Amino acid sequence: MARLNVNATRMVMAQLKTRLEVSKRGYKLLKDKQDELMRRFIQLARDNRAMREEVEAALEKSFASFAMASAVMSPEMLDNALLASKQRMMVSVDVENVMSVRIPTFSFHRLGLEEGKEGTTTPYGYVQTSAELDLALEELNRVMDKLLELTQMEKSAQLMADEIEATRRRVNALEYRTIPDLEETITYIRMKLDEEDRATITRLLKIKDLISQAKEEGRDDITARLQTSSVEEEEEVKGKAKIKSKSKNPSKSKPKTESESKTESKPKQAESSPTLLEAMETVLEEMKND
Repeated sequence: MARLNVNATRMVMAQLKTRLEVSKRGYKLLKDKQDELMRRFIQLARDNRAMREEVEAALEKSFASFAMASAVMSPEMLDNALLASKQRMMVSVDVENVMSVRIPTFSFHRLGLEEGKEGTTTPYGYVQTSAELDLALEELNRVMDKLLELTQMEKSAQLMADEIEATRRRVNALEYRTIPDLEETITYIRMKLDEEDRATITRLLKIKDLISQAKEEGRDDITARLQTSSVEEEEEVKGKAKIKSKSKNPSKSKPKTESESKTESKPKQAESSPTLLEAMETVLEEMKND
């Protein structure tokens, strides 16, 4: 598991939670798909084995009939009998969608050489040929349909095996990589945000204690200390503005004494201090209510 390189913010955590929910839903769907593909693949493998044994037995019987025909007939007569053909065989291919796997479906179409006539498996006369040759051709014609079905089963099994492998890789990536990384990142961001919230609450409580202690003792140094940074920034900005105005109008600008600058800064401190105290107390009250 590895934590993702993201910013620890609430918006990022919401996005990661959405991704995690989608990943878990996709993992469940892919897992169900993998299980169903495995079930169909196992059933298809069993049917394929039974069909292969049946086709091998039929082919063995057909070849035995051809051996008997070749033993009875002369090679020249056998070649002349099988030289001409009176039928055409065409294969049509359809596609079936099974669990996102495009499985082909094959079928034979037997047509005669001439239009309007049916094809025949015996394109020769019966006078000069033997019965064993007729039996061999009929058995071979019947086994052709089973051969085509066996081809369809083996191709379907191959395509299903490829899809199962791809689905398994996706499932493993989601289960062992994506989902754990998202969960670890969300946990890290949640801990980081909770730590920041605790640190903010601790600082605010400490400031409130200092303010209340200063009020009880009748001192005003806490308020001045809290506002030192803001006052210094204001004085720095004003000093820069005065320098610019002096450089533009040197005759009109007059330097101010230290007493005048102190009298200008003190009222501002007095005006801003109640606003800061009220703001701090309001924030603390809201945090306690939450």
